[in-house]
Amino acid sequence: MKRIGLLGCGAIGTQIALAIDSGKIPAILTHVYDTKRSQADNLVSKLQQKPEVVANSHLLSSNQLDLVVEAASQDAVRNDAVSILQNKKDLMIMSAGALLDESIFEVISDACKDFGKTVYLPSGAIAGLDALKAVKDELESVVLVTTKNPASLIGAPFFENSDINPDKISESTILFEGVAKDAISLFPKNVNVAALLSLVGLGSKDTIVRVIADPNTNKNTHQINAQGKFGKISLTVENIPDDTNPKTSRLATLSAIELLRQICSKGLEIGT
Repeated sequence: MKRIGLLGCGAIGTQIALAIDSGKIPAILTHVYDTKRSQADNLVSKLQQKPEVVANSHLLSSNQLDLVVEAASQDAVRNDAVSILQNKKDLMIMSAGALLDESIFEVISDACKDFGKTVYLPSGAIAGLDALKAVKDELESVVLVTTKNPASLIGAPFFENSDINPDKISESTILFEGVAKDAISLFPKNVNVAALLSLVGLGSKDTIVRVIADPNTNKNTHQINAQGKFGKISLTVENIPDDTNPKTSRLATLSAIELLRQICSKGLEIGT
């Protein structure tokens, strides 16, 4: 069985750990780390099989692991991804927005080649990435419209230089419309899906993102419209927010669990 290390013990990390502990993912969670030791300890207390809590991220990837799951932040990807690959560990990245920094993307890509390891990016809170990958050479436009309750957007850097107060939004309001790279920098914990679309599609400068705050919704909705020589793709995903973190959609967690299950399993796999 593969040995897994967990970087980040928040909402997503906890659900992944529970899926491993229950046997849903055929693997062993051996080590965990979080910048908040109390959060790591709280996670371990919920598990029957107790992983070791390590003191820093370097100790996490220097242990005998097969794969590290990042479920922490874009900063964790920037600071730790390369060292994890250098330590000859595969890596699953949840905070895909960090990869829209071209220098970060190139360094991580080069490290994969240099050390013969793989970086996995789950589909997250959207669907259709398999189709977009298939038609990427024929894409002409990709537009993502993300709609969330203002409460789930609180704390986003966007509001630091805006006259809009998320607590006072009373009707559906377009907060942002522009390229994916700017959307990720302004809403780093809310639109990681924009990064995934950019990475498989036209790129961060050509993928258009619109962020809408709607106090009348209790879902995180992502609408994707893509067209090109192949035809058109239009799909809408209405996500239930995670019970413990409204910034995170339940589907994002389930997507990570399913990809990790595939990585750790043998047998018939359906889809691309």
